Amino acid sequence: MGMTHANAPDMVVDLAPRNPRELVLRNPVIPASGCFGYGQEFAGSVDVQRLGAFVSKGITPKSRSGNPMPRITETPAGMLNAIGLQNPGISGFIRKYPPIWLSWDVPAIVNISAKSVEDFAMMARKLDDVPGVAAIEVNISCPNISAGGFCFGWDAAMSADVTQKVRAATTLPMIVKLSPGALDIVEIAQAVEAEGADAVSLINTLVGMEIDIQRQRPVLANVTGGLSGPAVRPVALRMVYQVAGSVDIPVIGMGGIATVADALQFFMAGASAIQVGTAAFAQPRVLMDLIDGIERWLAARGHSSLGGIVGVANERYQLRRQTPRAEDLLTMESEFTR
Repeated sequence: MGMTHANAPDMVVDLAPRNPRELVLRNPVIPASGCFGYGQEFAGSVDVQRLGAFVSKGITPKSRSGNPMPRITETPAGMLNAIGLQNPGISGFIRKYPPIWLSWDVPAIVNISAKSVEDFAMMARKLDDVPGVAAIEVNISCPNISAGGFCFGWDAAMSADVTQKVRAATTLPMIVKLSPGALDIVEIAQAVEAEGADAVSLINTLVGMEIDIQRQRPVLANVTGGLSGPAVRPVALRMVYQVAGSVDIPVIGMGGIATVADALQFFMAGASAIQVGTAAFAQPRVLMDLIDGIERWLAARGHSSLGGIVGVANERYQLRRQTPRAEDLLTMESEFTR
């Protein structure tokens, strides 16, 4: 169990400081979308109520049966998945799951995916007043049908457009989930921040594939899939570091986090919270281990709160937030620019 004594470090995280509906988590550990179903599937192996929050599977406007099999394959230090957003659709989802979450303490975040700006806005509008829904995570790694299948999240103007329309449709805290396929992830993050995102989460999976050399065909029926797991962690960490140093809203980091050391690197890069996907998929218990382990690590080093280590390795993060060390850094920076 986690620490309960008076001097346990404060693990509370506010992911929507600008939003009156607020999104306050008791700790920074969140299972990522697609790896935790709708929460109740894991209730037998994980104390769901101890999580900071959880994110539902991706919900689409209409129900989807997903891609044909095979849809998952292991790769060195990771996995490829092409599940194809199997889900009951927004209306079926609202009827079935939020009523279950109402009795839970843990905030439920609904991940939404769509192929048009109008559909994103429609789903956000439907979720706005649903009891049991704490926030939405907007997955902009979807192909935009009106732009010939080019991903929303690869283009700053398209990302801004989705964010603006979703913001107009709901007062719920809105997290925008960024795609690593963007040419300039910082530009995308700043664009969605300007249009009212309360937080950003990154990164989504990288696109990859495997070929079966016996069959001489792609392994996945869909040909390509999303690469996740430890293989993507250094890429994710670099992008979190860049984004955290260039926006003022909270950043949620994810990508190959499996150990306390992995999580700490993301906090030090400037992430306020983390999402855990592939590792939790393989071993749900890892979520509890991370909550306990982060708390123990902070306590052992005399930190009174998680906030004490967020962004410590990121000078641009500190300069933006004028932390105590910022004056020294400003002096240093002016010496460089003289």
